[in-house]
Amino acid sequence: MPVLSVEEIETTTATALRAHGASPFAAAEVARAVAAAESHGNRICGLYYVESYCHQLQSGRVTGDADPVVSKPGPGAVHVDAGFGFAQPAFAHGLVPALDAARENGVATLAVAHAHTCTSLGYFTEQIARAGLIGLGFTNASPIVAPPGGQTRVIGTNPIAFSVPDGAGGIAMQFDQSTTTVALGKITMAKATGKSIPEGWALDASGAPTTDPDAALKGSLVSVGGYKGWGLGLMAELLAAGMTGSALSRDVKPLKARSGPPHDLGQFYILMDPGVSSGFADRLRALEDIVALDEGTRMPGQHRTAAEKVDVLDAVWAQITELAEGPAPSA
Repeated sequence: MPVLSVEEIETTTATALRAHGASPFAAAEVARAVAAAESHGNRICGLYYVESYCHQLQSGRVTGDADPVVSKPGPGAVHVDAGFGFAQPAFAHGLVPALDAARENGVATLAVAHAHTCTSLGYFTEQIARAGLIGLGFTNASPIVAPPGGQTRVIGTNPIAFSVPDGAGGIAMQFDQSTTTVALGKITMAKATGKSIPEGWALDASGAPTTDPDAALKGSLVSVGGYKGWGLGLMAELLAAGMTGSALSRDVKPLKARSGPPHDLGQFYILMDPGVSSGFADRLRALEDIVALDEGTRMPGQHRTAAEKVDVLDAVWAQITELAEGPAPSA
């Protein structure tokens, strides 16, 4: 198993993406997100996705050279049309205008429309927090969740991410979680490795609990906390699709399918300036102290550090280096 630097992962990923049709800027932004995910042990959002990115670039499911269009429909609202391209470069185009709007108005929104899956939503809210603002993000995905008591898949795992600045360029608190009991990627990885899944993660097509990942993928995932998680998932759906004008989860095909229509997903961010409250910093410090009263407890995401080197499975790295050589010649 090779031990690779995060820099090598980023460089090789960018090469693979460019070789399959991504523009240099899009390739660089996506590769940076992939490397960041690997550096934090988030393998589901890292190299695991690169093969599908490359195949979808070739099939046209994602537009590799899309030029995001930024507009301001209101003083505190920034909108970016990703043009069916990657979410990462679209977010990069909208971040600075959104930060400026939030600092001017106290709060602002950033809507990224018609985008490819963003994978790790916390990767984006963290950038907001490192710029000194509070970031709250929502996105939707392909349908895999049925209403409690139902069997028809309506929404995706629909993550919510929240990042809080520590006032010194770092992160005081961060969470990035699906509104289902588990992320879909853990189900697909279990299927790929021939492992069962814990009961309580998913239901089969008839609505019965299952530990078989294949049956789970044909059925639906369980909302975290039942009706409570279902409500949060619907909230994410309305904000991600409704506030961006992008597709509802119900109309999105499986995210890793090689061909088909674009994802057309939305991401919606709320940026809040903690400086508008004279008491925010004090309350944050007080809350951190209270949380830390018991040994071993901390704020979510606090003191998280990125690894400089990462263990990568031989088969995974062989696949990435092969992709970096370009598409296989057609027969």
